[in-house]
Amino acid sequence: MADFDDVIEPLLGKLDLTEKVALLAGQDFWSLPAQPKIGLRSLVMSDGPIGVRGTGWAPDDPSIALPSPTALAATWDVDLARRAGRLLGQEARRKGVHVLLGPTVNLQRTPLGGRHFECYSEDPLLTGVVAAGFVTGVQEHGVATTVKHLVGNDFETDRMTVDVRIDDRALREIYLAPFERVVSAGGWGVMSAYNLVNGLPMASHGPLQADVLKAEWDFDGVVVSDWRAARETVGAALGGLDIAMPQLENPWGAALVAAVRDGAVPVEVIDDKVRRVLRLAARVGVLDEVRTDRSGEPAAVDGAAVAHEVATRSFVLARNERYTLPLEAAALTRVAVIGALAADARVLGGGSAQVTPPHIVSPLDGLVRALPGVDVGYAVGADPRPFLPAAHGPQWTDAWVTLHGDTGHRFGVDATHVRWIGDLPGGCAPDAVTGLEITATFTPETGGEHTFAVSGFGTFELTVDGRRRYAGTLHPPGAGRAELLLTPREHRVTVPLTAGVPVPVRLVQTIVRGAAHTVATTLGHRAPGPDADGLIAEAVELAAESDVAVVVVGTTEQVESEGFDRTTLALPGRQDELVARVAAANPRTVVVVNAGAPVLLPWADDVAAVLLTWFPGQEAGAALADVLLGVAEPGGRLPTTWPRREQDVPVYAVTPADGVVRYDEGVFVGYRAWQRDGIHPRYAFGHGSGYTTWRYEELAVSPTEAMVTLTNTGARTGRETVQVYAGPASEPSLPGIVPPRPPWWLTGFATVTAHPGETVTVRIPLAERAFQVWDDGWHTVPGTYHMVAAHALDDHRLTAELTL
Repeated sequence: MADFDDVIEPLLGKLDLTEKVALLAGQDFWSLPAQPKIGLRSLVMSDGPIGVRGTGWAPDDPSIALPSPTALAATWDVDLARRAGRLLGQEARRKGVHVLLGPTVNLQRTPLGGRHFECYSEDPLLTGVVAAGFVTGVQEHGVATTVKHLVGNDFETDRMTVDVRIDDRALREIYLAPFERVVSAGGWGVMSAYNLVNGLPMASHGPLQADVLKAEWDFDGVVVSDWRAARETVGAALGGLDIAMPQLENPWGAALVAAVRDGAVPVEVIDDKVRRVLRLAARVGVLDEVRTDRSGEPAAVDGAAVAHEVATRSFVLARNERYTLPLEAAALTRVAVIGALAADARVLGGGSAQVTPPHIVSPLDGLVRALPGVDVGYAVGADPRPFLPAAHGPQWTDAWVTLHGDTGHRFGVDATHVRWIGDLPGGCAPDAVTGLEITATFTPETGGEHTFAVSGFGTFELTVDGRRRYAGTLHPPGAGRAELLLTPREHRVTVPLTAGVPVPVRLVQTIVRGAAHTVATTLGHRAPGPDADGLIAEAVELAAESDVAVVVVGTTEQVESEGFDRTTLALPGRQDELVARVAAANPRTVVVVNAGAPVLLPWADDVAAVLLTWFPGQEAGAALADVLLGVAEPGGRLPTTWPRREQDVPVYAVTPADGVVRYDEGVFVGYRAWQRDGIHPRYAFGHGSGYTTWRYEELAVSPTEAMVTLTNTGARTGRETVQVYAGPASEPSLPGIVPPRPPWWLTGFATVTAHPGETVTVRIPLAERAFQVWDDGWHTVPGTYHMVAAHALDDHRLTAELTL
């Protein structure tokens, strides 16, 4: 990894103190300033765990939307993670982005974490290995990553101020481990978290950012704050932070210059930060003194194809009674597709992970396209969405958005929803915009009481058919903009309309001058129809008349999102009742679970098949149809443990007590804690089936590698994820160190492909830290270990012993 010191030092000498400090803070919401004096161009950042949004919302420049990070982890495939990273590196280059704000490697400590869909796993090894593959792929395009959020940002409640108390052993073995692995793999950036750890704000945490990250791990990249996480001038400067973002409420600038001149911050500290920024600029190609050679970058890839492959490879077949799946298309005459999320696909999580994809293939669309000649019927059944979806479809025409103010801008949209953070469409300046207007013509197919909804934050006026239907403000006094963006409000009105008669619809939003850099506004609509009981009855009737019923259930943006944690693991609304009643009407009921993290499945033992599809990205329905019909195999294995009951979850609550959350469980996180408590979950870590069977033949182990031989004993070509776990055969003995350890923990894994009857051997590297514990340093624990090659944590296939 080039350090470019021979170029950087002369440039550093040309800058005065004010110019140096200017390079360490955002010049706006997403970028650092240029410095023509040394040939430095502006360095642009963007959110992007599953896509690259860019610096604003541009309907004419959509972003590829990959499946959620939990889905990528469910593939257990490092090469696929690297290809996903290459795609986002390609997307970043296309959008003029130099730094991707991700991936997120915080651990899924409790399933209540509202942002867990953006994280990979409850296991630090799986998280770190998949993240390292992703980071490598992105950076092959000369685009930097910033692995986040260092550290302990494993939940959303009071995330700006909470103090997370973690003991040293858990911090090293569990929570820092994925960051260390990504740094070792050559990551160019790290983002510090909002929260405190053991009493210190992370943006000012010298012991972790300066001592561990930079000194001990020899990290030569940049540490950037989460947005507005840097709140101290001197503390952040001395605490290892290099870049404070964004410009809004930034504590550096003139205040940091003054701190240096007053002697509170040594100039050498500033110079180190500037060196890191210039090194980053050289790596991503915005420093003129460094010639950018892009000849070695990966070839262009098809974004839709990668999104489709990640989706199919991530789907976890959790249950498949009597080999219900795959379905035989030729034997089908009528298929019932049921659920609001079957038509309005939930393809990504809420918050900063959101992008606008070029298209979305819903489960209903995917099955209709894949089954020509088959009667595919649809019923809502149960609608868990608390907000009405944006108005869209052939009944809505001439949909336009107009920005009002000193300079106007008008553009067309497919759905009546607008959302951006940062740059405005059309290059409009935030200070010049005072209003937003959505207009469209609606031609009802059905007469009766139509429901319209306004959601977002701000002051609105809704007009339907020439009459004002609502005027008011949708936010509580004193609410911050982050709260408004992540937890918007909604107001509904009903309007009687006549079938076939077009009506104009107009929504006007008043925007405070200067506040237009953050907007989220939706004009929602729902046609007349049955009540909740009637919707379920319709679905049951359709299921009873069909060969198979595919029920899509899941969470909503108001359940899984950045900004808040979940309060329950139950599916929202009446979806559980829907599944139970459909399954009673049709024994061939396949349930598709569209959620980014574990949910309760009380009906799981009563349905024919359960397929967990996460947030599956823009190709959701196409991938689902391929898996259901056997065109592709469901390749996923669980990266998290799924419980039967909430009270079984060993680490659950996320509510701070006196501003503190104590990680008293230590290293017993995820499946480690389930084993300690002796409770059997619904689906164990690593669980999942494909469409073939495997016989494990032989296991050989050394301290650095496991060799596993296995045979595909089924009738189809398939993939298997071979998981290797270690466990102590006897209580370890180290002078002064007797650490409690779980019965088993993951030490390595690999995926293999084999044709029917084919025998393959796979070599699986074993993690160096697999046999080490932390106690003021890393210590290898001698003794005898049981080593298992497994299909899942609770499905051991072969056992061997290893003595260290």
